[in-house]
Amino acid sequence: MGEDFKVFSMSANAGRWIYVLLGLIINICLGAVYAYSVFKKPLEKLFEISATQGNYPFMVFLAVFALFTFLSGKFIDKHGPRNVMMIGGVVVGIGWLLTKFAPNIGMVILTYGIIGGAGVGIVYGGPVAVAARWFPDKKGLAVGLALAGFGMSALITAPIARALIGITGPLNTFGMMGIAFLIITVILSALMKFPPKDWKPAGWAPVQATGAAVSKSFTLGEMVKTSSFYGVWICYIIGTTAGLMAIGISNTVGTEVIGLNTAVATTLLMIFAVFNGGGRPLFGWLTDKITPRNAALLSFVIIFLASVGMMMAGQGSTLLFTLCFFGFWLCLGGWLAIAPTTTASFFGLEGYAQKYGLMFSAYGLGAIIGGFISGKAKDVFGSYTFAFKPIAVLAIIGIVIALLLIKPPKK
Repeated sequence: MGEDFKVFSMSANAGRWIYVLLGLIINICLGAVYAYSVFKKPLEKLFEISATQGNYPFMVFLAVFALFTFLSGKFIDKHGPRNVMMIGGVVVGIGWLLTKFAPNIGMVILTYGIIGGAGVGIVYGGPVAVAARWFPDKKGLAVGLALAGFGMSALITAPIARALIGITGPLNTFGMMGIAFLIITVILSALMKFPPKDWKPAGWAPVQATGAAVSKSFTLGEMVKTSSFYGVWICYIIGTTAGLMAIGISNTVGTEVIGLNTAVATTLLMIFAVFNGGGRPLFGWLTDKITPRNAALLSFVIIFLASVGMMMAGQGSTLLFTLCFFGFWLCLGGWLAIAPTTTASFFGLEGYAQKYGLMFSAYGLGAIIGGFISGKAKDVFGSYTFAFKPIAVLAIIGIVIALLLIKPPKK
C-alpha cells in the first residue's frame, strides 16, 4: 500500500511528519523529569534530607518509567497508540498534581516517582512506535526528532519550574505543571495513530542498509536469545547511567562544585537541554549512516572524555564544566535514538513497542545506578566530582562490549 490516502488533509508522505511534531510536543511534557535538578535542592531543604534521599524521586521515576514502557508496549501494538497514550497522559497529570500535597519525601516518591513515572512510561512508547511505523525509510531521523522534545524539555520546563518555585515553592509547582501536562498530553494523544497495515512511503522499498537491516522480524522471545540484544542492552545501561546521573546533578554540580550562581546554572541547564534534544536526531541519523556499533563507540568516547574532564574540574572551571556536560547530555540523547533505531533495524517492526519496551529496561537500570553513584559520591566523599571516576571506567567497558556484540543478529 503506497501513496493512496490522506493524512491531516495532506498526502501521506507529507502528512506523516505531523505525527513526528505531535510526538515532539508530547515528549516536552513527559521530559520535564529532566528538570528535576531544579527541584532537588528545594526538596532537600524543605524535608531536611540527604543528597542520596533527594535523588530517590528522580531514580524511582525513571525506573518506573522504564518498567511501564515495557508493560504498555503490548497494548500499544494491539490497540494502537491513541487510547493508551490518553490514559497515560491522565496518569502523568495526576502524579504531578498529587505531589502538591506531599508531606514528606516518601510521598513525593509515591506520587511523582511511581505514579508520574508510570504515566510517562505508558505514553512514551506511543510516539516512538508511531514514528518508526510511519518512517520505515527514515527510522533513525524520525524517532530521533519525535524524542527530541523529551531531551529538550528542560529548555522550557526548567526556567518555568525555577520561576514558580521562587514564587510558590516546589510542591505547588508540581501541582500547576501537572495540570498543564494532563491537558496538553491528552489532547494531542487523541490525534496519534499507526499507518494502515503494510503501508509504505511512495517510491520506497526495503533495502539492506548499513549492515543493520533485517529481512525477517524477530519475536520477543527470539530477540532475547541473541547476543546482539545483550550487547545493545548493556551498552544502553552504560550510556544512560552516565547521562541520567549527569542530568540529575547538573544544577547542583554547577553551583556547588563550579561555584556558579543559581541563575547561571539554570541558564546552562536550558542550553544542556538543547544538546540532549539535538542528540536524538543526530545520533539517530548517525545510526542509520555509520551503523549502530560506530554510533555507540562515538558516544562512549565522548562520555569518557567528559568524565576525565570533570575529574579535573573545580571552582571557576565554568568552560570545562559546560563542555563536559554538553557531552553527557548529548550522549544521553544519543542513546535514546541509538537504542530504539537499532531495535527496529536489528529485530524488526512487528511487535516493536513491546520489544523496545524490554530494551528500554536499560534506561531504568541506568537511572538507579547513576543515582546511587552520584548520591554516594556526595554523601561519602563530600563532592560530586568523585562520581565521574566510575563513569569513565564504564565508558571503557562500553567500548569493548560495543566492539564485540553490537552487530546484526542471525536468525
